[in-house]
Amino acid sequence: MQATNASRAREADPASGRIQRSNSLVEDVYEAIFAQLMSLKIAPGSRITVDSLVKELEVSHTPIREALGRLEGEGLVLKTHLIGYRAAPQITRRRFDELYELRLLLEPHAAAKAAALMDETKLAVLEESAGGMARREGKDERLRYSNFARQDAIFHDRIMEFANNDLVRETLAFQHTHFHIFRLMFHSRVTEEALDEHQAILAAFAACDPAAAEQAMRRHIEHSRDRLLPAFD
Repeated sequence: MQATNASRAREADPASGRIQRSNSLVEDVYEAIFAQLMSLKIAPGSRITVDSLVKELEVSHTPIREALGRLEGEGLVLKTHLIGYRAAPQITRRRFDELYELRLLLEPHAAAKAAALMDETKLAVLEESAGGMARREGKDERLRYSNFARQDAIFHDRIMEFANNDLVRETLAFQHTHFHIFRLMFHSRVTEEALDEHQAILAAFAACDPAAAEQAMRRHIEHSRDRLLPAFD
């Protein structure tokens, strides 16, 4: 159906696959498709048909295309002229290794800088972000997983922001690393173990201890790499 004022007042319910009430229809459509990509309901490399999404989400073509355009910018969707959209393939083992090498070069040092510059306001922002990952709202595991992936990306981006180096922050953000690595494996271990590692990072920030923050971040990234390596077996 067409996107009317009533439909624009609906919000996303990815668990049911339909868009219900929202202040921003495009945002809700984006979140619904994002959840399907992150949880592998839309398989990597598979074709994404706009008409199918129109029927599934019960919205018009316009918000679907706008959401797919945003996902294309994040590297999760590819568009081919005269063919249409498809989900991006999984990253290769080589790309995986390169991403983690980049993270290990940049993020531990940035965490140390952030710890040296930490204050109560910044710490509260990071604790709120980490708390959002720990909340297990709703029954839909796929939705919770996609929410965790987004919150994890925000948590790490905030640390880069507080390290006060815009170039490092922009370099990591441009890779959309967290979206691609979380799409490798839909598994609760990926999220549960990360929560404990985040707490170690927060403890170092609370103590304003650059050395501990650097070590905690390095350990977290190395463990993240090890958790996801089986995806290539």
